[in-house]
Amino acid sequence: MKHFSLFAAIAACVLSAGAINSSALDMSHASCTITAGEHAGTFSLSVGDDSCSEGRHCGSFSSESMKRISGITLEDLARDGAQLTAVLDADAGRFTCAGTVHDAALRGTSTFTPHPDFVSRMAQLGFKGFDNDKLLTFTFLDIGSAWAQSLKDAGIAGMTTDNLIPLHIFKVDKAYVAELTALGYGKPDADKLVALKVQGVNAEEVRQIRDLGYQPTLDELIQIRIFHITPEFIRTMKARGFNDLTIAKLVQIKIFKLDE
Repeated sequence: MKHFSLFAAIAACVLSAGAINSSALDMSHASCTITAGEHAGTFSLSVGDDSCSEGRHCGSFSSESMKRISGITLEDLARDGAQLTAVLDADAGRFTCAGTVHDAALRGTSTFTPHPDFVSRMAQLGFKGFDNDKLLTFTFLDIGSAWAQSLKDAGIAGMTTDNLIPLHIFKVDKAYVAELTALGYGKPDADKLVALKVQGVNAEEVRQIRDLGYQPTLDELIQIRIFHITPEFIRTMKARGFNDLTIAKLVQIKIFKLDE
């Protein structure tokens, strides 16, 4: 069964923002199930069709809060036999799950209707290649054209329809770009921004590392986070008499556990 483009690369990170694990489904025939989420005030949505093995959902989405799903409340899940239509509406499209509540779960049939004007707006921004799979992903993750416009306004190079997904998941925005440029770095392209955000590169830690005498490049900032080269670790090495260690040497110390 086909999977969303880039899904394998972003699956782990989406778990922190609301899980989605979805393959290409015919939404006019897909079954859907909505239950209470693991966290208070959330729903869990699963979508599957006849090609899914029994007991296995082909896709799932956990909302961060109840606010994005209308037509259903958590209290409704206690009303056995209730007929409900839950709606997840976004800039990219409208997803519905209509069915009956039984055993604290709404089970029914899903539909997905893309918004053609969204595709037109995105095309004007230079983002093309949308199919139902991508539009459904954008709907579940609530990726809108206004947000895409804000990144264009920030002058980020290398943005594509596909990498808008990880850019949104990792909350890359104009403010983050401004933080980096304020530190004297050139404006990173889209993929580099995702890499920096994935590793949690932040302005405060960069300042601390600079105060210790280093001028790391963007790639070195990524390495610093990957290998847990914290300001405290650098200070520890200095206290041991290693005052001229480059970032590359600090990385080697971490790799070969020479500090232990």
